[in-house]
Amino acid sequence: LVARAQALGYSALALTDECSLAGVVRAHAEAKRLGLHLIIGSEVQLTHPPVKGKADAGAAPRLVLLAQTRRGYGNLSQWITVARRRAAKGEYLAHPSDLEGRVPHAPHLAGLPDCFALLLPGPWQPFETVFAHAMWLKTWFGVERCGIAVQLLHQAHDDTLLDVLPRVAQASGLPLVASGAVLMHARSRKPLQDLLTATRINRPLAECGLALQPNAEAHLRTRQRLAALYAPKWLAATLRIAGQCAFSLD
Repeated sequence: LVARAQALGYSALALTDECSLAGVVRAHAEAKRLGLHLIIGSEVQLTHPPVKGKADAGAAPRLVLLAQTRRGYGNLSQWITVARRRAAKGEYLAHPSDLEGRVPHAPHLAGLPDCFALLLPGPWQPFETVFAHAMWLKTWFGVERCGIAVQLLHQAHDDTLLDVLPRVAQASGLPLVASGAVLMHARSRKPLQDLLTATRINRPLAECGLALQPNAEAHLRTRQRLAALYAPKWLAATLRIAGQCAFSLD
């Protein structure tokens, strides 16, 4: 990914493994060799802890957290450790309350200082759900350290996202931020991506069905393709350049 980003003319790249920082050492070494600015982060699916005698509180937000400073990297690392330790090996449990300062002996994780947060709305989530998640994020991170990711992958739900997300951004006051949703460095890696998915869900490839990516758009696309994709004036006007959020993500 680092080598591909440099070859495509990117000035920076954010790597966000799921609730892990396992790839950052090799990525840092390669980025330093190539002179590419590397942003370290992680993608985390929050989960509401079960409450005895109460109904499920509903889906919790999915976030991308990007470390802005060394302190932010430390806070993100500690939170990942907390989430991993409370779950079985290979799994994690990250609660919204963790970011509200309710981790025992770690109240400083409230709002995850020196980290920038992106909300990753699901295409199936209605306006009300996305808006509630956005306002919760704004409460704990502040408007200057969070935004709403727009991930366009030429899939059936793109139109739904383009309908809901601008309205949530306007109502919440949070910026929209273009996000690549990258899973592979090149389109040709789609067969390998499918195989990894089959391994993860422990099914034969032929039985994975909708668990597989419907197309190969989740690769590191050229900046020209991304510019064309996000070009419509009504959308471009609402997108906040990530460089204005303390990063340089061209």
